[in-house]
Amino acid sequence: MSIIIDVGAFFESHPLPIIDVRSPGEFGHGHIPGANNVPLLDDAERAEVGTIYKQIGHEQAITRGRELVGSKTDQLVDSVKAIATGPDLVVHCWRGGMRSEGFAGLLEQCGWKPRLLQGGYKAFRQSAHRCFAETRRIIILGGHSGAGKTRLLNALKDNGEQVIDLERLANHRGSVFGGINQPTQPTVEQFENQLFLQWRDLDPDKPVWIEGESQVIGRVFIPQPVWLQMAGAPAIMVEVDRRRRVEFLVQEYGDLPADELATAIGRIKKRLGGARLQAALAALERRDLHTFAELALEYYDKAYSNCLQMHPRDQMVHVPLSTPGESESMETLSRLASELTADN
Repeated sequence: MSIIIDVGAFFESHPLPIIDVRSPGEFGHGHIPGANNVPLLDDAERAEVGTIYKQIGHEQAITRGRELVGSKTDQLVDSVKAIATGPDLVVHCWRGGMRSEGFAGLLEQCGWKPRLLQGGYKAFRQSAHRCFAETRRIIILGGHSGAGKTRLLNALKDNGEQVIDLERLANHRGSVFGGINQPTQPTVEQFENQLFLQWRDLDPDKPVWIEGESQVIGRVFIPQPVWLQMAGAPAIMVEVDRRRRVEFLVQEYGDLPADELATAIGRIKKRLGGARLQAALAALERRDLHTFAELALEYYDKAYSNCLQMHPRDQMVHVPLSTPGESESMETLSRLASELTADN
């Protein structure tokens, strides 16, 4: 008989292979990071069974589902063989019901020792929502565009600090230019799943660095409980000379396709202003990237001023840097983070 484990025991069972037997559409919408999709039914078959359930009845839907799965048993077992090299693995469906139970029984007959995730993927999602409400000692890393905040986050992580890089999880740099040459963004649900695995592992007694963001990063959303904690968190704002920021942005974005840069800056036409937009496009056409970056910063520096209003003034510290992403300031930043989050 299969071992039934709850979400807590599931995390302790890592790194066992995870077999998600839901349909490809369900899996694509969101799944446990690292899981392998071995769908018992494809999307069309799942829709067919669902229609039978609604129009005819429960028993008839179960019968049809078993017929469909039974016709490809060997194929399903071969898929698991390609994933699980040992006997131990975890199997789940949406709610830990008939799909995963039936498949676990088949795998047992073939020599595997499956563990069933109690409550299935739904339980994993519920655990994520509960976890996001848990308090963390957040310290926001803010600053003007081009200050090298992502580079600083990487340096802080290398220095042993707790860091969550939301932009990396979202496959987006956060600005209108942020999606250019980036991998496809995850779904909102999958972004949450990836964030959950990092959030749950944070030491609640130590600061955790997060870059200042709007709640929307490209097409994904920071979960509301996390966002509210970010909004009320103390902040360290790094300040870099504008000229050096322009140079940094040219280095970071200068190799990106000109047509995509033009399309992106067109999205902020109303806020940038028609005249400045035309000047930016003209600069881009003659490959004058410094002027293009200068004009873009006119909008982003104003947005930064609005960002300053989000955090408590008495919990905000400005730290000047000589160059964007300057890593020589690690000791100062770590000390300030500890001081600012001491009472959080």
